[in-house]
Amino acid sequence: MSAPDQDKQRNREIAANEAEREAVSAVRVSSWAIGIAVILGVIAVAIVWAWMSR
Repeated sequence: MSAPDQDKQRNREIAANEAEREAVSAVRVSSWAIGIAVILGVIAVAIVWAWMSR
């Protein structure tokens, strides 16, 4: 295998690793966003429920 071929293979591996890292990061961010949305939803429901039952 020549040096340019080795460089191409190495670059492909680096790109694959970076893509995997970005996917994991995106899932982590999405999980936080969903969690915050659920908490805000619970707070909103509690406020509406308290308002309606007074």
